Amino acid sequence: MPTIDKKRVPVFLLLLMTLLGRAQSKIDAASIRPKMQWFADAKLGIFIHAGIYSVKGVDESWSFHNGKISYDDYMQQLKGFTLAKYDPAYWAELISESGARYAVITTKHHDGVSMYDTRQNDLSIVKATPAKRDMIRPFYEELRKRNIKTGAYYSLIDWSHPDYPGFLKDSSRYQVKYDYNRWNRFRNFFQSQIQEINSLFKPDLWWFDGDWEHSAEEWESQKVRNIILSVNPNAIINGRLQGYGDYETPEQNFPVSKPQYNWWELCMTTNDNWGFHNDENWKTPYEVISIFVDAVSNGGNLLLDMGPKEDGTIPEPQVQVLKELGKWNRKNGEAIFNTIAGIPKGHFYGATTLSKDSTTLFLFLQGKISGDVTLKGLKNRIEEISVLGNNTRLSHKIVGKISWSPVPGLVYIHVPEGVQDPYVTVLKLKLDKPIQLYSGKGGLSE
Repeated sequence: MPTIDKKRVPVFLLLLMTLLGRAQSKIDAASIRPKMQWFADAKLGIFIHAGIYSVKGVDESWSFHNGKISYDDYMQQLKGFTLAKYDPAYWAELISESGARYAVITTKHHDGVSMYDTRQNDLSIVKATPAKRDMIRPFYEELRKRNIKTGAYYSLIDWSHPDYPGFLKDSSRYQVKYDYNRWNRFRNFFQSQIQEINSLFKPDLWWFDGDWEHSAEEWESQKVRNIILSVNPNAIINGRLQGYGDYETPEQNFPVSKPQYNWWELCMTTNDNWGFHNDENWKTPYEVISIFVDAVSNGGNLLLDMGPKEDGTIPEPQVQVLKELGKWNRKNGEAIFNTIAGIPKGHFYGATTLSKDSTTLFLFLQGKISGDVTLKGLKNRIEEISVLGNNTRLSHKIVGKISWSPVPGLVYIHVPEGVQDPYVTVLKLKLDKPIQLYSGKGGLSE
């Protein structure tokens, strides 16, 4: 990671860098680079928020934390969680069809309800709901049949546990510094659950949440990391472990500038909520694909959420989005998977990616663009330009190149009518050698 002169960086950028870089503040990036390669290549994951909150279609855990519903009414949903139509093979096949290379599912949210048969308490869908079954093992088995990496979401906080310091600033609960023995009991509980999940399911990826409520020392973050890696040294961990993770996870809102750190993932809903909700504000396939392209262009992944109903079925609009995303990926995947981040902004007004050897440049055209598009500052000779998915060859023209000047001309690429993708069109430029870009000011002095 390059050294940053903080004296020359504006305060707001330092804050952004701090937020985006927490995951690597205490972990040496070089030491984890080899095992992160599959994640860097994967580009797309599916996030699954499954829980009792789907019975009434309310916010997962936060609905009682924020006073939208009482805690007792929230927990009454245990009685309605059936998984009567849960088909993990269908879920895994849909995820595979979307093009995703990994999937992350909730093992326990902030409400404390485990989605597997935990031995640490009785608050699980196996013991406390009509479902009476573990969701995690059969789902992971189906994912692994399809060579899809498995991820476990786990909330460090637990607003149902009697030894957790509480929610809603409840004065009847305690502060850790005044009752450390009680905190230790909770800490032993959640760490035992992590050991349990690690032993039972061996997730490839851990997606922690809730770390903001306590310090790394209070969570014993280093110990938690060691618990995981002692069983599965190849597991990777997200950045929500107070500085002891491997990659960063901006949520919902896309970073305007490229994050400063090695690996990151944008987690985003398909409507406005994580779990199943009475929410019809669905993102369109075009919106999802354009967001996905933007994330990959900036060197990140997209973790796209789906929220199943209490019976285990998936809302049809989510199915449709995943199928359309998959159709687009099958056509344009060469420009997405196993690529690296594209060229700097200013050279092309849109998203871009590069092949790993940097000899192929991909340009993404949103909407139904036709006519000429412009590429600036390309020193390379272009050997061929084609449209992904239909192999149409395109012509280009270089404008403004002076024979005796090292300053390259502008590349105009003509995109005719009839070659456009319904969502995002991809142009493939084969270059004579690894890409070289001009970044000077132009003029005689160059």
